[in-house]
Amino acid sequence: MRIGLIGTGRIGSFHAEALLRHPDVTGLVVADADTSRAAEVASLIGATAAPDVEALFASPDRPGAADPLGLDAVVIAAATSAHAELIGLAARAGLPVFCEKPIALDLPGTIAALGEVEAAGTVLQLGFMRRFDAGYTAAREAVRSGRLGRLHTVRAITSDPAPPPAAYLPLSGGLYRDCLVHDFDILRWVTGREVVEVYALGSDRGPSMFRAAGDVDTAAALLTLDDGTLATATSTRCNGAGYDVRMELAGDLDQLAVGLDDRTPITSAEPAGPTPPEKPWPGFLERFAPAYEAELAAFLQVARGELANPCDGHEALAALRIAEACELSRREHRPVRIAEIVALGASGSGAGAR
Repeated sequence: MRIGLIGTGRIGSFHAEALLRHPDVTGLVVADADTSRAAEVASLIGATAAPDVEALFASPDRPGAADPLGLDAVVIAAATSAHAELIGLAARAGLPVFCEKPIALDLPGTIAALGEVEAAGTVLQLGFMRRFDAGYTAAREAVRSGRLGRLHTVRAITSDPAPPPAAYLPLSGGLYRDCLVHDFDILRWVTGREVVEVYALGSDRGPSMFRAAGDVDTAAALLTLDDGTLATATSTRCNGAGYDVRMELAGDLDQLAVGLDDRTPITSAEPAGPTPPEKPWPGFLERFAPAYEAELAAFLQVARGELANPCDGHEALAALRIAEACELSRREHRPVRIAEIVALGASGSGAGAR
């Protein structure tokens, strides 16, 4: 397969190298709004650099497309603000597309992009990599098999070791949409339930850049699932011990933890507790490297029609609605039902937790 990749920053370069290692990829063409960066990355990894992003979507029946690149699929790892437009370009070109989350930073943009994909009859897979992590997969199986019994409590944690650059914050959509949206998605996927109500709070006591951006550096949300299960999701940008992503699931028969290993950046206060990790996880690429590779391998199968889409755009829309509800709850200091958010965009109501 010949793959086009848009965006050659940190995650884009990581994806590019993973694609080149895959035996089914016979060619990789990279593009970036910064053409010099695309050329540099292509030279380093042995890919081809496109003259510009638009060249990836050229076809013989389009003006100026005398030399189409003949791509079989596209991977989008560009800036968030460009995702929706690029998804539309891929859909109109008839190309299957993998896109890092989010589709867009708001409901209208997300729903419009999904409409383009559906009108074109193409495929869109979203990059919620935790669905491909071995620990979360095992947790899903434990819940679905009944091993934990009646699930009563779920605790999700996402903690970054250091804040992102200040310039990133106004473009990120905020902590709920940018970071906790992963927890909202994996909560639905592991439990098979929908969130019906949230109550969320946030703190901006960290670096002043969060207050300047109208964002928070630490957040907590209480989520009620449609069967009455209670879940908490917490996140911070300022976890000095390291990158910490975990999920704890408690039932009336057993309890299970995801992300608890010899690199989890946590120290026990108990005299006989485990020792601190020698090499705590430094970031998301290291922690989820196998999951990132697995989701791209799955996408290649999806693009060939060999596998059902494991995370389509409606799944991303459902997670975004939870994030929107949390942001509204934080601003208005009240519980918010997801039905309020669904009413903001009645079309594309989501495919449900799978």
